[in-house]
Amino acid sequence: MVVVPAGKFMMGSPLTERLRNAAEGPLHEVTVEALAVSKFEITFDDWDACVTAAVCRHVVDSWGRGNMPVINVNWRDAKRYAAWLKLRTGKEYRLLSEAEWEYAARAGTSTYYSWGDVPATGEANCVECGSSWDGKQTAPAGSFKPNLFGLHDMLGNVWEWVEDSWHDTYGRAPRDGSAWLQDGDLDYRVIRGGSWRNESEFLRAAVRFKRNAKVEFDTLGFRVARDIAP
Repeated sequence: MVVVPAGKFMMGSPLTERLRNAAEGPLHEVTVEALAVSKFEITFDDWDACVTAAVCRHVVDSWGRGNMPVINVNWRDAKRYAAWLKLRTGKEYRLLSEAEWEYAARAGTSTYYSWGDVPATGEANCVECGSSWDGKQTAPAGSFKPNLFGLHDMLGNVWEWVEDSWHDTYGRAPRDGSAWLQDGDLDYRVIRGGSWRNESEFLRAAVRFKRNAKVEFDTLGFRVARDIAP
């Protein structure tokens, strides 16, 4: 886990951002409390410990297990894993809120990507990111350098489930970093970050999509957060 400091940031994308989607606005300031975030996406090693405990279900891999990011997990699976981790450790593990996710992914930047405004070779795993895994499969955890908060693969590799229900825009979204559940479609949850199967435009820090909470793909994984006691 990596401690992400408290702070404020502008969530979403400005009207001038190239390839911007209406769902990425309106741009709004959000305050985020300090929290701990998993350094890597949850791996098969992490997941299979929950399977061994007879809490999580076995999910199939495509390119091996071990330190490969877990895939083929739906939103309910991700919630079950976080609940198991909380019970096992006695600490407040959970999924990130969408605001927390974007704050962590930006890592103090306001550019399209955490490394700048243009795709950069060797920064992530996507269709055209310049890695040996591009468009073929997931990359092992830690294959790329971390962002400025010390977090790996916030952009690329696998999409990540977050807590929030889907809303078409950020109108009336919380400004305190909490998950937005009220008045949303609870059958559809937000995914963030892009994947190995996507072009670099889908790795922009502001990109957001909805998926039914029951779906599972080889492009879908997650990471967890932990509350930090004041």
